[in-house]
Amino acid sequence: METQVVAEPQTTALGTKPHYAILDGLRGVAALTVVIFHLCEAHATSHLDQIINHGYLAVDFFFLLSGFVIGYAYDDRWHKLTVKDFFKARLVRLQPMVVLGMIVGAVCFYFQDSALWPTIHEVPLWKMLLVMVIGFTLIPVPISMDIRGWQEMHPLDGPGWSLFFEYIANILYALGVRKFSNTALSVLVVLAGAALIHYAVTSATGDVIGGWSLDATQLRIGFTRMMFPFFAGLLLSRVVTLGYVKNAFLWCSLLLLLVLAFPRVGGAQNLWLNGLYDSLSIILAFPLIVWIGASGKIAGAGAARLCKFFGDISYPIYITHYPLIYIYTGWVSNHKTPLQQAWPVALLTFVAAVVLAYVCLKFYDEPVRRWLKRKVLARP
Repeated sequence: METQVVAEPQTTALGTKPHYAILDGLRGVAALTVVIFHLCEAHATSHLDQIINHGYLAVDFFFLLSGFVIGYAYDDRWHKLTVKDFFKARLVRLQPMVVLGMIVGAVCFYFQDSALWPTIHEVPLWKMLLVMVIGFTLIPVPISMDIRGWQEMHPLDGPGWSLFFEYIANILYALGVRKFSNTALSVLVVLAGAALIHYAVTSATGDVIGGWSLDATQLRIGFTRMMFPFFAGLLLSRVVTLGYVKNAFLWCSLLLLLVLAFPRVGGAQNLWLNGLYDSLSIILAFPLIVWIGASGKIAGAGAARLCKFFGDISYPIYITHYPLIYIYTGWVSNHKTPLQQAWPVALLTFVAAVVLAYVCLKFYDEPVRRWLKRKVLARP
């Protein structure tokens, strides 16, 4: 889930604001953790024995970070910004990599044929290409058009589901929530937080995992996971008083990794305890991490370069890594290889995901966005 401020160019009348370099770095830490989580997931028998057990919460962290940064970037600019300008800016920032993520998924699709997805080779090329073209728009495909068997709304690139909800959050913000007073926004956040806790502690799986299918149950999960963190991040950007925290990137990274890697809570007998852990991580830990990160300063050129690199690749790696994960997961299902033996292939897949993201960033995403900013965002 991408969360970078679209406030870079001087080609708009909005100018620029300094952005939070540490938050950029944390976005990269979370994105890299997601890749490791998905690699380990291929070897898990259930979420009870999953390594990097709570890596799925990175999506909820992305939502909160996105709400914070959107509020910081746009809340005080609506006197010289139209809703159309906002939507164009978000499309320029997000959509190029959505398109490329679907293309990567299409290129990799037939290489994922395996014991886990034994019918992939039966999917006609025209149908796969149709799903790809629909994916370019982020419009979810119905379950009847599932070409994999996991009932994903974006079967070629599963993480597209969170971008779908990111767009919905942006639409809600631009069309109405941006006008909310802090009191009204607080009420919305409290209600969304209550819904999040209720779902998490009563869910059949004892967690907040889900949101990627176009059915009532999964849509509920998706909206529940998006509403609190995104609008809590927006509220945080409005009311927080920043302090000064030394070594903020280090402490935030360690705290974020602790939350995401923490072992399963409660076991199979007390699923609700893990649901409580999920909801309290989103409601308490993630806002604290964002506050600490926003309160810190980068000390040293090395740390600045690291945060910039992490921030730059965070969105490309998130939106392009999963087709490689499909291939890896299919390979594991074919060979029944435990992680202790498969780690060289897992490491190769991780490195390939990082390299792919960097190549996509430098040779596609950045050039395309520069061109679109000149053509779409430039003021006459």
